[in-house]
Amino acid sequence: MNITITGKDMKATEAIKDYVEKKMGRIEKYFDGDIDVTVTIRTEKTEQIAEMSVKVKQETYRAVTSHKDMYASIDKDIDILEGQIRKWKTKKDKANKDDSIRAIVANIGEKVEIENEIIKTIYYDIKPMTTEDAKLKLQEKPQDRFITFINQETNKVNVLFKLKDNKNYGLLEPEN
Repeated sequence: MNITITGKDMKATEAIKDYVEKKMGRIEKYFDGDIDVTVTIRTEKTEQIAEMSVKVKQETYRAVTSHKDMYASIDKDIDILEGQIRKWKTKKDKANKDDSIRAIVANIGEKVEIENEIIKTIYYDIKPMTTEDAKLKLQEKPQDRFITFINQETNKVNVLFKLKDNKNYGLLEPEN
């Protein structure tokens, strides 16, 4: 891993360099091979800004954050970069899996149905709200069939869903 740390209007101390190298271990575990990391640190008024760029083969990941503490800014950047890399890896793995399934189907020469497999993953934010708020949110998005939320009254995860008549709603609540 090649790490280049530069400071604009501030000096990149040994402590910051060591901290960045230590934290880059979280990024390094995702790749086999050469990784080029460029880190630029600077201050603007009271904010400490860390800008990180990770280049691996043809892919580039970038994060820029600011915080009153430089170490916190570096931590935020690492979190963002790790999220970007995980998302990219997941997409790549899914594409490879789809390609392998298509190849198997093509080799067999007959249509094979996939059963008992998770074939789609949807990520969403889960927020505390009342059931009425959840109903309004669901009405705002007619293409959605359900919404998952934390019920403010019970502090438990609930699911509000549209019934087949598209006029009424159902609510899933845990018993405990």
